Amino acid sequence: MQYNTTREPLIIPEYGRHVQQMVNHCKTLENREDRNNFATAIIDVMGNLNPHLRDVNDFQHKLWDQLFIMASFDLDVDSPYPIPSESDFDRTPNRIEYPNYNNKYRYYGKNIQRMIDVAVQWEKGPKRDGLIQSIANQMKKSYLLWNKDNVEDEVIIEQLRDMSKGLIDIQQMEENIQLSSSKELTAGSPEQARTYYKKNKRKKRRN
Repeated sequence: MQYNTTREPLIIPEYGRHVQQMVNHCKTLENREDRNNFATAIIDVMGNLNPHLRDVNDFQHKLWDQLFIMASFDLDVDSPYPIPSESDFDRTPNRIEYPNYNNKYRYYGKNIQRMIDVAVQWEKGPKRDGLIQSIANQMKKSYLLWNKDNVEDEVIIEQLRDMSKGLIDIQQMEENIQLSSSKELTAGSPEQARTYYKKNKRKKRRN
C-alpha cells in the first residue's frame, strides 16, 4: 500500500491526485495537437469540479492559469490566454499599512472626528450650532451604546472640547445647546427592546 505521505506533494490539492496525474501525462505527449486536445479536456474536468465558480469573471482564464501552475509552468500548449510564468506568482504583494489612529476616543470612530474637524472650519451661526449639537448627541448615543451606563452631559461636552482641541466649547457658546436625554437617544435600540421583552415576559408569568 502506498500512502500519500510518500507520494509527490500535490501543487493544488483541491483538484486531487488524478487531475495532477492528467497534467503530468499531458506534458509527456509528443504531438502538439494531442497535447492541446488533452489540455482542453483537463480544463473541462477542472471546470466540472468547480461548478459554483462558473459565474465568476474570467473563470476559464483562472482554470488555464491553474493548469500551468500544476504543470510547473512547463507545458507547451496553445492557450487562449497569455501564458503565465513562475515569476508572475513569485512577486511579493505590496505591504498594506495599518491605519494609524491613536485617538484616545477611538470608540467614537473616525466619522465623528471628521465631523468635528468640519464643524471647526465652519463660520459661527445656526448651521454650525446645529452640527455641533448633532455631533454631541451622536457622541452621547455612542457612549451609552458601548458603556451601558448613564453619562452626564458634562462628560460629553468635555470630550468634545478635547477632540476639537479646545475650539468647540458648548458651555461658552452664545447659543444654548441642550443634549438629548439618554432615554431619547436609546429609544428603539436593541438593548431597550431586550429590556422591554424581559419586562413583558415577567408580567405574563405573573398573570
